[in-house]
Amino acid sequence: MEYKYHIFSPYRVCPLGAHVDHQHGLVTGFAFDKGVDFWFSPAYDGMVRLRSLTFSGEVQFPISDPVRIKQGNWGDYARGAKYALSKRFVLRRGIVGEIKGSLPVGGLSSSAAVLVAYVMALAYANDIELTKMEVIRIASEAEREYIGLNNGILDQASIVLSEKNSLLFLDTASQEYRVIKKSTRMPEFHLGIFFSGLTRSLVSSDYNLRVAECKTAAWNMLAYNNQSLQTLDKTFLRDVPRELYEHTRERMPQRFARRAEHFYSEYRRVRKGVTAWETGNIKLFGELSCQSCESSIHNYECGSPELIAIYNIMRQLDGVWGGRFSGAGFKGACIALVEPDKEEYIRRELTNEYLRQFPEYETTFEVHFCSTDDGARFVE
Repeated sequence: MEYKYHIFSPYRVCPLGAHVDHQHGLVTGFAFDKGVDFWFSPAYDGMVRLRSLTFSGEVQFPISDPVRIKQGNWGDYARGAKYALSKRFVLRRGIVGEIKGSLPVGGLSSSAAVLVAYVMALAYANDIELTKMEVIRIASEAEREYIGLNNGILDQASIVLSEKNSLLFLDTASQEYRVIKKSTRMPEFHLGIFFSGLTRSLVSSDYNLRVAECKTAAWNMLAYNNQSLQTLDKTFLRDVPRELYEHTRERMPQRFARRAEHFYSEYRRVRKGVTAWETGNIKLFGELSCQSCESSIHNYECGSPELIAIYNIMRQLDGVWGGRFSGAGFKGACIALVEPDKEEYIRRELTNEYLRQFPEYETTFEVHFCSTDDGARFVE
């Protein structure tokens, strides 16, 4: 079947600002040249009919029906997009389409890329004009309220706002952002994407538990210092001054203190990283990304043995400026900023050492090298 329109929604990586968007922290992101392709046409009979070239089965439902509970399959993302859009607009036309992802699932916010594509397509089919920030908010709401992942807007913002050869710097509290062009003093780099061979669902991982722990840490600090409290859903680490944390860190349960330490130290790393990016200091930028990963391991306490192994191997390789876990860091992938002319050396050494430690992933471990790219868009 021939479709009238084509949307490319890229995957994203976060070099600095990990695990803090749900606490209204500062984040950075790149979109890159692999992602989700969605070909579609408006459906004037009001039906949504979708095929996936990545997952089995077909999805079909009327656009006018009340949103139903999750079905537990890949079609939930289309239902989630419909759910969030329907809260704001009357949807009369459906879509018929086909979707395909270009890399393995895990760590690159493929779910957010899919949601962005569906939101853009359903809006277009119903003559709804959305700003970029509206696309971000609607896709994020679909993931939180329908899919059930209590994340912030880092993923969707990186997928929608990013530009080629630029770093997205976003304050998730105010939603103010800058897209910062690569300095002429900075050497060329590519993004290394290293898949562990494992995939994971964030909803069934400890992701939501970590969000709750961060909120509990903020609540503890306020309570120990006789500050006014709100319900946990309205409590964020960003609203608690670091001075309060320093005054309270030894008194509250240490697992909560570690989550707070990650938040406050990541805030500083993002600030330093933006300055390093602006001045073309990719070595410092990479070092800060490694520090972020160390804090993710020891303070945020995420990272499977496989991901930790990849990180420890890659940071020792010539041509790797730095990197960290991608996504929530429970399985998935690691990312790195690499020198383009060292790619084959990095591929060979990383593959050999990783498979020496984990030979069971010989058929599923993958190495890819990508370039930064523009955000989600219609393709002519």
